[in-house]
Amino acid sequence: MRLLRFLGRLLLVVIGLALVLAVGGWFWLRAATLPQHTGRLALKGLSAPVEMSRTAEGVLHIKAQTDEDAFFALGVAHAQDRLWQMEFQRRIGAGRLSEVLGKATLEQDRFLRTWGFYRAAEQAYGSLSPQARAVVDAYVAGINAYLATNPPLPLEFRLLGFRPEPWKPADVLVWAKMMSYDLSGNWRSELQRLQWAAKGMSTARMMQLRPPYPADAPTVLQAEDLQLPPPAKPDGESARSLLSLAARLPQALHLPGEPMARASNNWVIGPARTVSGKPLLANDPHLGLGAPSIWYLVHIEAPTYKAIGSSFPGLPAVVIGRNERIGWGVTTVGADVQDLYIMEEVPGGYRYKGRTEPWRTRTEVIKVKGEPDVTLRVRESRYGPVINDVVSNPGAKPLSLRWTSLDPTDRTIEAFLGIARAQNWEEFKAALALYNAPSQNFVYADVDGNIGYMAPARFPIRRPGHSGLMPVPGDGNWDWQGYLPQDQWPQVYNPKEGFIVTANNKVTAPNYPHTISLEWEEPYRAQRIRELILAKEKLSLEDMVAMQQDITSLLFREFKPVLEMLNPLSENARQWKARLLAWDGVMRAEQVEPTVFQAWYTELTRLPSREVEQEFWEQPRYLLAAMRQGDPACQTPDTQTCLDYAALALDKALDRFGNNPPRWGEVHRATFPHAILTNVSPLNRLADRAVPHGGDRYTLNRASYDPSTFRMTVGSSYRHILDFADLENSRFIHPMGQSGALLSGGYDNLLARWASGQYLPMRMGETHFRTRQTLEPLR
Repeated sequence: MRLLRFLGRLLLVVIGLALVLAVGGWFWLRAATLPQHTGRLALKGLSAPVEMSRTAEGVLHIKAQTDEDAFFALGVAHAQDRLWQMEFQRRIGAGRLSEVLGKATLEQDRFLRTWGFYRAAEQAYGSLSPQARAVVDAYVAGINAYLATNPPLPLEFRLLGFRPEPWKPADVLVWAKMMSYDLSGNWRSELQRLQWAAKGMSTARMMQLRPPYPADAPTVLQAEDLQLPPPAKPDGESARSLLSLAARLPQALHLPGEPMARASNNWVIGPARTVSGKPLLANDPHLGLGAPSIWYLVHIEAPTYKAIGSSFPGLPAVVIGRNERIGWGVTTVGADVQDLYIMEEVPGGYRYKGRTEPWRTRTEVIKVKGEPDVTLRVRESRYGPVINDVVSNPGAKPLSLRWTSLDPTDRTIEAFLGIARAQNWEEFKAALALYNAPSQNFVYADVDGNIGYMAPARFPIRRPGHSGLMPVPGDGNWDWQGYLPQDQWPQVYNPKEGFIVTANNKVTAPNYPHTISLEWEEPYRAQRIRELILAKEKLSLEDMVAMQQDITSLLFREFKPVLEMLNPLSENARQWKARLLAWDGVMRAEQVEPTVFQAWYTELTRLPSREVEQEFWEQPRYLLAAMRQGDPACQTPDTQTCLDYAALALDKALDRFGNNPPRWGEVHRATFPHAILTNVSPLNRLADRAVPHGGDRYTLNRASYDPSTFRMTVGSSYRHILDFADLENSRFIHPMGQSGALLSGGYDNLLARWASGQYLPMRMGETHFRTRQTLEPLR
C-alpha cells in the first residue's frame, strides 16, 4: 500500500511538473514571439514622435506630425502584427519561397520568376513621382527600423530557421503586382479556348460552354451585346500544361482559384433614396480566406493624409475606406488586360513584321533549401515573357504574354495615396488618372450628397477582329494600339437612377464604343442587390447591413423549374424533390435543404467534365440551357436526356450523404488555413480556423466552396458601410483578427463577430484604447 501511495504521489508530481513546464513554455513562447504594443520605442529614421494606439479589438490609430512619419509608423505596425505574412508575400512575388521551404515550392518559383513580377515591381518604383517614392521609402524605413530593434520574431521564422532580410522598395510594390495577378485571369480563359480549339471544338460549342453575358441582365451602366469571333487552331499541349500548373498555384500560394471565384459587391445609394437624405456606401471584397486575414484595419492622421479603412500588410495605403469628406469602395471589373501571342520561332529569334527579332533573355538563379541552385533561362519577346517555357513541351510554339501590370510604368500605389487625400469628385478622378491595374469598379460618395462611379485602368485598344478571347499570332498584325484615355473610361456622376451597383457584372452601356471585356461574372448578385434596393422607397444603414448578410440564392431560383420537371428515380428522391420545391431558397447554415440542393447542383456541374477536361464546370447558364434544350453531353450509357441526367444527379447527391444529409453549416464551413502550418500536424490545429457559414457562390454574402468537399474557400474578406449622415457612425470588419501571431489574443478575436454579421465602429475620433505606444526618433 505504501508503494502504491508513493507511486501515486510521484505521478502527481510528474503531472504537476509537466503542467508547469507546459504553462511556462507557453508563456515563454508568447514572450518570444509577440510584439510590444505599449511604452516607448526609439527608432532611427523618424523626424518627430508618433502616437500608435490600438482599440480592444486591435484597430490601429496613428497620429503623426508629418506624412512620412505616418507611413513610417504604418510600416512599424504592419511589421509588429503581420511580419510573417509580409515575408511570405514578398517571397511569393520574388519567386524565393524555395530558399526557405525547399524543392516543394520550386515549380511555383519557376513560374513566378518567368513572369517577372519582382522586376516589374522594381520598374514601377522607378516610375513613381518623388512624393510617392518618399511614402514607399518611409514605409520601408519603418519596417527596417523595427527589424533593427531585434524584435520577437513570429513562430514561423523560428520553425523554418531564418531571419528576415532588410526590406527594399520593390518588396512593397511586388505584392501589388501579385494582387493584380490574383484579380486578372483572361490568360487562363485564352489558354482554355486554345486547348479546345486544338481538339477541334467549334466556335458554337465554345459559346454554349461559356455563354456570353445575358443581354437582359443588369449592368453597372447599361446593357450591351456580345460576339465571339472564330477561334484559331494552334497547338494545345502547352495550354493544357499551363492550365494544370495554374490550377495548382492557388493552393500552393493560398490564392483563390478561378479568377472570378473571388469577386466583390459594392453599391452606393444617393440622398434621394435614403432615410437620412445623405448617401450610404457599402463594399465587401470577396477574396480567398486564410489565416491571418489579407486586410488590416487602420486610421492614419497626418497633415495631408487623414483616412480610415483597410490596408494590405506590406503596402503603405488605406486601400478601401474614407476620409473626412469622401468615401469609396472597390470591386473587380474583370477587364481584359492580358493577351497571349503565338510566336513563330526562327533561327536567331522570332518572326515579327517580316523580319527576325532576337529574343531578350534573362537568367534567374533560384536558391533551393537543401538542394543545388536552379538556373532558369527566361525568354522575352517585345510582348513580354514566354510563359510556356516553364512547362516541358518540346516543339511547342512560344506563347508570349502581354499584360499591363508588366509595363515599366505603374503608378497604381500613387493613385491609392491620392484618393485618400481627395476632397471631392474632381480630385478623386484626378487621383485615379494614375491608376494602372488591376482594374476596379470604384464607387464614390461625399458629404455634399454626390455619388459616382469610375472604372480606372490601362484598357488596351485592340484592332478590329481581335476579341482578346483567344491567343493571336505575334507577327505584329495584332499589336495593341495604345490605351483608352481617362475621359473614355466607364464612369457616371450622380446618375438619374439615384444609385449605383457593381458585383463584377457587365459594366458598359449599349452605345459604349470600346470593348472592356467579354467575360463577366454571373448577374445573380447584381440582380439581388437591385431587387433589395428597389423593394423600398428609402433605405437605412440597417438595410445595408441586411443586404451584406443576405443569403437568398438566386441560383436556386433559376434551377427550381428544372426540379419541377424532374421524374425522380427513387422514393427518397421524390420526397426530397417535394421538400426542395417547398423551400424558400435561403441558404441558412442550420438547414438541410441547402446541402441537398448544392450537392445536386454540384453533380450537375460534372456534365461536360470529359469535354472540358475539368471535373466541375461552374457555368450555370450552360447547365440551364442544357436542361431546357438538351445537350450532347447528356447522352450517356445511363441517360438519354438532360432531365434524365438531372434525375440521376439527384440520386447521386442523396447517396453522397446516406439517409441523413447534414445541415449546410456542418459541411459548408468558412475555412481559414495558415499558408504554411496548415500542412503541418499538429500545428495546423493551432493555426487554422473554421466556422459554419451559410450562403453560396452567388449569394450577396458570398460563400464559394470547393465542390469536392463543400469547404468554403472564398468569402467577404472585409466589409464596410459608410454613413454620410454621420461618418463616425460608419462601420467595418474583417475575419480573423489584426494580429498574425498564433499565440496572440488578436489572432482570431474578430472571427465570431464576422461570422455572425457584426461590425466594429469605423471612427476617426476613437477615444477608448487598450494600448498606447509612442515611437520616438533615435538620437
